[in-house]
Amino acid sequence: MIRNTWIICRRELSGYFATPLAYVFIVIFLVLAGVLTFFVGDFFERGQADLQPFFTFHPWLYLVMVPAVAMRLWAEERKSGTIELFLTLPVRLGEAVVGKFLAAWLFLGIALALTFPFWLTVLFLGDPDNGVILASYIGSWLMAGAILAIGAAISAATKNQVIAFVVSASLVFVLIAAGTQTVTGIFTGWAPEGLIHAIAAASLFGHFTAITRGVLDLRDLFYFGSIMVAFLAANAVIIDLTKAE
Repeated sequence: MIRNTWIICRRELSGYFATPLAYVFIVIFLVLAGVLTFFVGDFFERGQADLQPFFTFHPWLYLVMVPAVAMRLWAEERKSGTIELFLTLPVRLGEAVVGKFLAAWLFLGIALALTFPFWLTVLFLGDPDNGVILASYIGSWLMAGAILAIGAAISAATKNQVIAFVVSASLVFVLIAAGTQTVTGIFTGWAPEGLIHAIAAASLFGHFTAITRGVLDLRDLFYFGSIMVAFLAANAVIIDLTKAE
């Protein structure tokens, strides 16, 4: 199973760099990350040698960029009719789902790793807490994987990439905004305390923010891992039900 999954992963990952789209995505990702960090996040004006302005905007950056990667995972296969041919390969459905997901997740990891000049910048400017920065990178990649799994499941349910993008981005926006004070404030004063905590606990933003403080809590790791497992399972079920359409 691992061998087949890795073969599919390598095949899909190489396919990303076979076209200019991968390079365009990476350039746009890096430019947006730089603009949000240095101009919107006031990196230099803060006078602190850390990457908090860089990581603060990652949930909102991923809100747009990750669904853009996920929308083509299965919608393109279904639209072109190659999904039937793909599933006739001597691999299990689960191997195909995980293989395609891992390829896209590794691609996002490459884009994230290419932001290392930001880390070098704070090392040059001061003495940052490298443990916190490393934990933040890990948390960012986990969050990207969770959003990617959601987008992959939505992509499997439609042949239209635009619909896949819009629905995925909308669902991710709900999960990100759930933990903000704007949303929880709506329920404060009349809703049960348990409901407010449950809404906040479902937030991608809240769990990611906790990791950016430098603590890799098992609850946060379980949260991102459970989202990936749940939506990859849903992805496989949707493909199995719609492969004949």
